[in-house]
Amino acid sequence: MPVVPVNGIRLNYQDTGDGEPVVMIQGTGGGHTVWQLHQVPALTAAGFRVITFDNRGIPPTSECPEGFTLQDLVGDVAGLIERLGLGPVRVVGTSMGAFVAQELALARPDLVRQAVLMATRGRTDTLRAALTRAETELHDSGTVLPPRYAAVLRALKSLSPRTLDDDAALADWLDLFELAPPAGPGQRAQMEVSRLDDRLAAYRGIRVPCQVIAFADDLITPPHLGREVADAIPGAAFELIEGCGHYGYLEDPAAVNKALVQFLTGPTAG
Repeated sequence: MPVVPVNGIRLNYQDTGDGEPVVMIQGTGGGHTVWQLHQVPALTAAGFRVITFDNRGIPPTSECPEGFTLQDLVGDVAGLIERLGLGPVRVVGTSMGAFVAQELALARPDLVRQAVLMATRGRTDTLRAALTRAETELHDSGTVLPPRYAAVLRALKSLSPRTLDDDAALADWLDLFELAPPAGPGQRAQMEVSRLDDRLAAYRGIRVPCQVIAFADDLITPPHLGREVADAIPGAAFELIEGCGHYGYLEDPAAVNKALVQFLTGPTAG
């Protein structure tokens, strides 16, 4: 996988398939390989070329432990698109990656043909602000949670009751979460990026065709906050996927992939 200089950092990316380009942006702590499980195969099968990458903060992309902003992440994506000579492209982001995608659509509409915003929001409410503050304080304290305890907390935050009540499926998720390494300094900086200002008024200026996908059981970015983003962006579509938590694109990839492909190949795709 190439590592290229972009926007003052070294950025690791992967380029898969042929056709019209789709750039996919992961959320806090996520690497580009998460997309490879379900979304990349579905999109390449639909005739797209898919570019995935590791956001700054996630090695082998530069970690930037001194910290960075949402606009730095937007600049990274813009720089990658321009370096590869791809714009305008379709952009898909989830959680923090959706924050980046919607800001990119606002700041650089020349680079974005369509945007899919999964598990997104346009402001930080009291609960999400408290969660971000608690997670950064825990990280800064140097406390390391026992891996199984950290796995259970992550499952409760990120998965739907449907998955939590499925003993076999949950056992697999817990095993996966338990293997995850502790958050490094770059991931700590990504946590800070989640502390969004209220951007809903600004998003009324987005003219790129957008689809907001919310997950009905998402505790981290609940559907009503995603609906606010869809209502703010002129003409944006909104789709609610039932039976999924924050990791809906992994819990029900068939439903998510169907929604992605239909939007990316639909009337606004031209």
